[in-house]
Amino acid sequence: MFVTFFHELKAAKLPVTLKEYLTLMEALDADLAHQKVEHFYYLSRATLVKDERHLDKFDQVFGHVFKGLDLMSEAAEASIPEEWLRSVSRLYLSEEEKAKIEALGGWEKIMEELKKRLAEQKGRHQGGSKWIGTGGTSPYGADGYNPAGVRIGQKENRNFRALKVWDKREFKDLDDTVELGTRNIKVGLRRLRRFAREGAAEELDLDGTIKGTAHKGYLDIHMRPERRNTVKVLMFFDIGGSMDYHIKQAEELFSAARSEFKHMEHFYFHNCLYEFVWKDNKRRWTDRTPTWDVLHKYPADYKVVFVGDASMSPYEITVPGGSVEHMNEEPGSAWIKRVTGIYEDCVWLNPVPEQHWNWTPSIKVMGELMQDRMYPLTLQGIDGAMKELMR
Repeated sequence: MFVTFFHELKAAKLPVTLKEYLTLMEALDADLAHQKVEHFYYLSRATLVKDERHLDKFDQVFGHVFKGLDLMSEAAEASIPEEWLRSVSRLYLSEEEKAKIEALGGWEKIMEELKKRLAEQKGRHQGGSKWIGTGGTSPYGADGYNPAGVRIGQKENRNFRALKVWDKREFKDLDDTVELGTRNIKVGLRRLRRFAREGAAEELDLDGTIKGTAHKGYLDIHMRPERRNTVKVLMFFDIGGSMDYHIKQAEELFSAARSEFKHMEHFYFHNCLYEFVWKDNKRRWTDRTPTWDVLHKYPADYKVVFVGDASMSPYEITVPGGSVEHMNEEPGSAWIKRVTGIYEDCVWLNPVPEQHWNWTPSIKVMGELMQDRMYPLTLQGIDGAMKELMR
């Protein structure tokens, strides 16, 4: 059985060696596991695993060998979104019908037509193609379908087509105490470290104490400043809207970054960076921070990390007034260019799977603005982003 365990670990590409396996056998001969499965698990893990990155794979192999559990595959982890199961209660259009519905002619035309509808409409409307209502093909309203329009009175995203959202939405702050899944993220973030000794003397300098004692002939205690991570990080988190689907990943990253970096500041934005950001989502309309103040306060030696799905209407990036929630005087692209111009070390982490990026035009636009420094929010992506920041 133990030989099988060793071969399964090798087959799973864990870097275990014969020497480590023999060490485990010696430990078992000495009854260090006390003939208990739980103790054997911790003993074998301590003996065979040298890097935290391999702990999850080790757990899978251990369960497969000693508990009869099948190894999980990526397909087994897939699930059908609840949103798809609710589609029977909403308007259904075939692909041919959708193809017949065309955008009204661009940003200016859509906003002009909305003003006319607001002035002319006298009451509630359901299922039509012109008035502001629900369940129809009009570009104005909720719970229908149109390639480009203004969402009014709908609880949440369905097709990610809206050019503007005419509702007040409430967002929640990310929870930096989340621990589930943060271990592997911490491992990835640790590449972004630059240690130096600074501050008051806080820890024993063992080498200096030994040399001083040997030289003077009596105990000569030396202290030195503690080594601290001197890397400074500025993080911007996209919050709300389509990012609600990625809240768990964002919270895990936020929690891991909080614990790994002493010098870290964070701000929230929605969809794209504009002229203001905020710290508290409950007060985001009353307690904002001008983006210019952020860029002036934090010097160019900060490492900047954007976290967001970059999934929005391209108008939100490229057009003044394109924000879904307010009339921005400058396009979001202007603010992204300012950030990348000031901070040489700047990356974007995207929770959307990389193979799906080409499906959303705004992701391509944002990737170009970030000078192709957009990475998927995966362990491999985080590792690549950290390498980019430390160049």
